[in-house]
Amino acid sequence: MTLMEHLRELRSRLFKASLGLVLGFGIGYWLSKPAINIVKDPVCDVMKPRFGECKFVQLGVADVFLLQLKVGLWLGLLITAPWWMYQLWAFIAPGLHRHERKYAYIFISIAAPLFALGAYLAWFALGHGLEYLLPDKDFIETSLDITRYVDFITTGMLVFGVAFEFPLIAMMLNFAGVLSGRKLLGWWRTVVFIFFAFAAVATPTPDPFTMTGLALAMSLLYFGAVAVALINDKRKGRNQSIYGDVSDDEISSLDDYAPEPVAAATSVGGYDPVDAPTPVDAPTPVERPRSLDSRYDDIT
Repeated sequence: MTLMEHLRELRSRLFKASLGLVLGFGIGYWLSKPAINIVKDPVCDVMKPRFGECKFVQLGVADVFLLQLKVGLWLGLLITAPWWMYQLWAFIAPGLHRHERKYAYIFISIAAPLFALGAYLAWFALGHGLEYLLPDKDFIETSLDITRYVDFITTGMLVFGVAFEFPLIAMMLNFAGVLSGRKLLGWWRTVVFIFFAFAAVATPTPDPFTMTGLALAMSLLYFGAVAVALINDKRKGRNQSIYGDVSDDEISSLDDYAPEPVAAATSVGGYDPVDAPTPVDAPTPVERPRSLDSRYDDIT
């Protein structure tokens, strides 16, 4: 295909994906109120025992309407994800090899459950974190803005979902041959530290429980990805080096890896070249020492 044909194909795929998103947005806006009620459950479980009711405030005239539009758009993206992801895949897939398409199917099928698991963990952890954030009734009256609260929960769910994709990226790099399982395992201290630092910055709540839960979950997934990478390396024989099990910092003897002598020719038609008489005027062969230099000629 020419460049213009690729651009026309891209325009067609984007147009079809946009039509699906418009339809999904309509369905998502219809489901926006039940979705907002589900997002309200964590804070209502904390507010009802303390204040006896669970009410939010609206600071702007169109805040609730705009919130429903935003939630409807997010739901539309999730509902129509198979459609617009298929359009993206149909544009990319013709340029991939067969094994690359196979790996893409595997990683996409794993990425969606991981994102959903991270979003659920955020919804669960932030709900318990609100118990430490909301004060008691005797101390201060609490009124929450509905828009800011929904943004608070959805941002946490998005951050947790994206964070759960990091171990999958490490596994993809291993399957692509960029990183080995041993290398990933050797970085575990640095990676765990980075996970805790990322969780401390990314989690919207200041309590240590949410941060620790996210960091531990990411660490467990990382070690799972390392185990898969080690199995993949063993299956492909990547750990078997021509220099044996010598580390990068260890000095190895080059004489141990000199080429083996050529095997003697077998007899053909009853004639064995080993038993053939040696000419009288044939020069006596000089045996050169087995070293690395024997593998190269004078020019090399």
